[in-house]
Amino acid sequence: MLEKLVKIFRAKSAWHLVRIFIVFSITGSFSVYVSGPILDLLQLDALITFIPLYWVARLIVITIAYQLSLIIVAAVFGELTYFLVIQKRLLNRFKLRKNK
Repeated sequence: MLEKLVKIFRAKSAWHLVRIFIVFSITGSFSVYVSGPILDLLQLDALITFIPLYWVARLIVITIAYQLSLIIVAAVFGELTYFLVIQKRLLNRFKLRKNK
C-alpha cells in the first residue's frame, strides 16, 4: 500500500511521502484558520448577508490562501521544487497557464 502511494504522489521514498503529507496537512489547516481573519479584515460578513454566498466567498479565500501558503510551507520543508511542479500541472489542467 505504501509503495502504491509513493507511485501515485511520485515521491522519491517513503520519507519523502511523509514530508509531502506534512506539507499538505499544515497548509490545509493554515488556510482554513486564516480565512476567517481575512474575511473579517475585508468586512465581508457585513456586506454579505446571504449565508450561502458568504460560504462561497470563504471557499474562494481558502483556495487562494491555500495556493499561496502551499508554496511557503513547501519551501520551509525543502519541497519547493516538488510543489512547483504540482502547481504548474494544476494550472495546465485548468488552462490557466500556457504550455511551453
